[in-house]
Amino acid sequence: MSAVAEPMQVSISRWGAFWAVLYRDLYVTGRELPAFLAQVILQPFFLLFVFGKVLGSLGYTQNNYADLLFPGLLALTAVITSMQTLAFPLVAEFGWTREIEDRLLAPMPTSFVAAEKVLFALLRALVATLVMIPIGILVLGSIPWVWSNFALFVVGLIFGALVGAGFGLLLGTAVQPQRISLVFSLVFTPLLFTGCSQYPWPSLDSLRWFQIVTACNPMTYVSEMLRAALTPSVPHIEPWICIVVLIGAISVLLTLGIRGFYRRAID
Repeated sequence: MSAVAEPMQVSISRWGAFWAVLYRDLYVTGRELPAFLAQVILQPFFLLFVFGKVLGSLGYTQNNYADLLFPGLLALTAVITSMQTLAFPLVAEFGWTREIEDRLLAPMPTSFVAAEKVLFALLRALVATLVMIPIGILVLGSIPWVWSNFALFVVGLIFGALVGAGFGLLLGTAVQPQRISLVFSLVFTPLLFTGCSQYPWPSLDSLRWFQIVTACNPMTYVSEMLRAALTPSVPHIEPWICIVVLIGAISVLLTLGIRGFYRRAID
């Protein structure tokens, strides 16, 4: 009886440590909620305000451009929030603060430490993205919404957050602390402008070379999936294609990121 109870007790202890660490991270985020929201929402808010409201009011964009833009900015918020949540703290924790050592000494496997980081990034990204919905209503007056596609919308958000988590885990474990700002800028700018957040992918037919470039960016498929969910009348990549590509991209990014995490943890 005791032989059976002992592994079960170890398993409960591992999961208890996992949820305790996650609760601690969520609690800290809750205490710093205004700063967190300002950090992750400021850029999407101004992109939405300028491109969706100001340029539309001045007649420089078509009337329905804001509806086309909004799903892309949700995708941008999900990916970037998740990436920022992992990349910068991991660099600091493995670099100068050494806070990661406390987590690695917790009574749970190293894989649980990495998984908690990913889940925490996912939850922060979902919160930030959902906050963009009332902001969109406030700025634009109304947002595109199709209740029958709600499941596809949720899947798109989760996949977007996981893509960002994969990028963040990879950057946070592969980049040296003194170079993270430079590398993040080099990654963030192309990710932003080739992720189809401001335009639908099929509209790039006349710029074939750029269409191929954007097809290499995983965020493109997040934008297109959310566009399929919220503005299905706009030409977009088929959702099943987006799902297949994103599953592959998430698997590769998280696999490389977790390997880097193990390498840094052992070092």
